[in-house]
Amino acid sequence: MSDVVSRMRILVVDDHPLLREGVTALVSSQSDMSIVAQAANGREAIQQFHRHRPDITLMDLQMPEMSGLDAIIAIRGEFPEARIIVLTTYAGDVQALRALKAGARAYLLKDSLHKELLATIRAVQAGKKTMSPEVSFQLAEHATDDALTPAEVRVLRLIAEGNANKEIAAQLSTSEDTVKGQVRNILSKLGAKDRTHAAMIGLKRGIIEF
Repeated sequence: MSDVVSRMRILVVDDHPLLREGVTALVSSQSDMSIVAQAANGREAIQQFHRHRPDITLMDLQMPEMSGLDAIIAIRGEFPEARIIVLTTYAGDVQALRALKAGARAYLLKDSLHKELLATIRAVQAGKKTMSPEVSFQLAEHATDDALTPAEVRVLRLIAEGNANKEIAAQLSTSEDTVKGQVRNILSKLGAKDRTHAAMIGLKRGIIEF
């Protein structure tokens, strides 16, 4: 078998060209790996996956047009054996859980790519699952937390957008008292000191995103 044929074929998906270039340079330095395609959003990722059928896909989550999470769901829905590694800036436990439930095999933080990426690619190709230690810690820390309900997540998102209770009630066609009760539940469940703190926690953990 030739060297080219034996290499792992990798698709890199990220909306930042410099990140794609950095990953490409790192991967291309390895004798057992090659970048076969790049994509800048989830929609392009699906197209390139169809075209190249890579062994490994490196997927950012937050991208324009179509998110990485939606792309993972679409690709895995059609190709259940697809091996996808998430590359992200965020260690949020909720976001990580969504990606893992969608079928991602690994979850890496971008600031640790130089230390962990190559070993992770090889591990996932060998059938293993892995994630950055910081993400594992976040998952363990919040494993027993009382999760927000979908209604509470909607309220938290509106809080993060700067809406007062009265405005939230109007947007959700509910009473201000109902919103106040939901806000109390949100603060309690997240261990937040106030609305601003709750919004910050929600963004950090990936419960909500902008």
